[in-house]
Amino acid sequence: MRYLLLPLLFLIACNSKPLPNQEMIDLLKAAAKEDHNPNNPFSPEATIEYCDSIIKSTSNPYTLTPALIKKANAFQQLGQEQKAIDIYEALLNQLPHAEADQRQHVTKDLALAWLRLGDRTNCINNHAAESCIFPIAGTGIHSDRTGAEKAIELYQSILRKNPSDLESQWLLNIAYMSTDGYPSKVPPQFLLKVKDDDTARTVSPFVNVAMNIGVNYKCIAGGTIVDDFNNDGYPDIVMSSWSLTEPMRYYRNNRDGSFTDVSDSSGLGYLTGGLHIMQTDYNNDGYKDIFVLRGGWKGRFGKNPNSLLRNNGDGTFTDVTKASGLLSFHPSQTATWADFNNDGWLDVFIGNETTPGEEPHPCQLFINNKNGTFTEMAAAANCAIVKFVKGVTSADYDNDGRTDIFLSTLNGNKILLKNTTAKGGPVKFEDVSESAGLTHNLSRTFPAWFWDYDNDGWPDILVCGYEFTRSLSYYAAAEALQQPLGNTGKVFLFRNRHDGTFEDVSSKTGLNSTAFAMGSNFGDIDNDGYPDFYLGTGNPQLSSAVPNKLFKNVNGDHFLDVTISARVGNLQKGHAVSFADLDNDGNEDIYIKMGGAYTGDAFENSLYLNTSQNTNHWVNLVLTGNASNKAAIGARIRLTFKDHNILRSVYKDVNTGGSFGSNPLAQHIGTGAAATIDKAEITWPVTGKTQTFYNLPTNTNIKITEGDTTYSTYTLTRFDLRSGTRKLLSCSPK
Repeated sequence: MRYLLLPLLFLIACNSKPLPNQEMIDLLKAAAKEDHNPNNPFSPEATIEYCDSIIKSTSNPYTLTPALIKKANAFQQLGQEQKAIDIYEALLNQLPHAEADQRQHVTKDLALAWLRLGDRTNCINNHAAESCIFPIAGTGIHSDRTGAEKAIELYQSILRKNPSDLESQWLLNIAYMSTDGYPSKVPPQFLLKVKDDDTARTVSPFVNVAMNIGVNYKCIAGGTIVDDFNNDGYPDIVMSSWSLTEPMRYYRNNRDGSFTDVSDSSGLGYLTGGLHIMQTDYNNDGYKDIFVLRGGWKGRFGKNPNSLLRNNGDGTFTDVTKASGLLSFHPSQTATWADFNNDGWLDVFIGNETTPGEEPHPCQLFINNKNGTFTEMAAAANCAIVKFVKGVTSADYDNDGRTDIFLSTLNGNKILLKNTTAKGGPVKFEDVSESAGLTHNLSRTFPAWFWDYDNDGWPDILVCGYEFTRSLSYYAAAEALQQPLGNTGKVFLFRNRHDGTFEDVSSKTGLNSTAFAMGSNFGDIDNDGYPDFYLGTGNPQLSSAVPNKLFKNVNGDHFLDVTISARVGNLQKGHAVSFADLDNDGNEDIYIKMGGAYTGDAFENSLYLNTSQNTNHWVNLVLTGNASNKAAIGARIRLTFKDHNILRSVYKDVNTGGSFGSNPLAQHIGTGAAATIDKAEITWPVTGKTQTFYNLPTNTNIKITEGDTTYSTYTLTRFDLRSGTRKLLSCSPK
């Protein structure tokens, strides 16, 4: 018997060895345990336990009723709408009619619970490509209309008592859309017209094909990266979840239109959390590493570790956070990787969140020591900003060869840090926000990025407002009724004046609609060389159901909201956004990580396939640094070509795009009608030298290495992702 046990003991010993990245796994488990606290607004499980303790200990209606309402709300946050409905209906049977305001409040909660139950039954449990796409039509219309019809009945009763309840009016119209009753069956006094700026129908509809290839993973808000992690030329997909109990996912591109889930075999599937993720190459080995940011929005519960995950080049990743010197514990979801001292190695600036009146969490600047480690130098560099920082982006806005930083904050400050580092000296920044003209407006803002929207060679700034005091559904209704909203949810565009200052051209360029962006990024959907942008919208409130928005750049002059015609206005919460050509047809598609702050607000990710807008041309440029960092982040591209016999240039910097969602580092650039690029100029960040190539082909992929006098081209297989025949292959051990 003793000998029979030996093989079993051997197996147990082998299977009990530590998992990859065990130290970080343990830190994340400990942080998840801390999250379970009734004082944490994002822990509905703990809230229910707390409410139950009150319910069991009292019969006083003035104490009992609020506890029951709070418990029902927590059930909604968990996605257990029927349990919430049961509580709300019981309360309405018990509440005296004299308590009119409280009855109205509970009735609104009940209506929302029915509406969300309808969404769960139809859009989640029976998900279709058009589920929750605004305005709801086609396969997005509910087959089981019970929840939406109950919501319609309740919202109409609410509005009869209070016709000025715009939140209820918006959600009533959404409920009618879900039952195929919009607009014909909506009572005229409650009807809201769908706003569509794209009256010329200049954008062909996109098609959600995420289910076709198995990348429609459902979880709460998180991050995405679309890029090539194994250097085979085909972009893979990595995603994360805000929840410290939901693992990262890694989908490897099989180069045939399908993906394989290699999350666990790569080591990523054992790591949890991450409201934002981005790629970098911190050690200049030619393989893209991953940086994970955690703790955003969570205040004192957000002291979670970030992670630096080294790409080992063999399909696995190793957590090197502690070994690299990056381990710290601050609430954050934003950072930017750049070579701030032009030494050829990427540094990282992290924007941390300081809640007013609570423990300060200064921003951090980690300078690369060129040996796999970093040194924190924010205070010495004059950039240890203490604000509630939500967006960070970097670029050389003044074209002096040094990378600068812009910060977006919920304090209202828009902060521009000019890089004043002397050659060979320590990194230094100067706050030039006021002199740059960025301090006149103190609206709270969230995502932000540098880009050259008008192709004049000078980086401009886009930053999205996040100013609200009510449910976002209220503002959507107000906008539909053309009520003035001021800066609420406004998109701000600051044009670079070429003299160190910026001009607010938001209204001048047609950016007048509300958005309330969280995830966001930019790309070129029609290959005209002018960058467009897509915003994932939302906030934690379950009653906020507003469409994500797509804006088309018209010749660098103005923008059109083309959400309706493009069919990309998902009403569920939208988070990280990546623009990438996933079917290799030359048109950039849009991948978005969906999901809100709670388990009950989880939703399937979408891959909006660009069905081709025109016959414009394009080129993909893959740059590799030598003296500059290997990933070529910060390299500046200028392509000059004749578009309909008009000579013009397009400018692009190598980076991951906007805030909260990461594009490939391979730069996709539209060239309009030009079939040949007359001149391509690459300016490298370390040396400042410009490489020039003439008569480059379009509609192809081009590799350029710093210092080489020649370039190479390569081809990728084109896929049909609309057929529905592609399936996700899984080889991850469970």
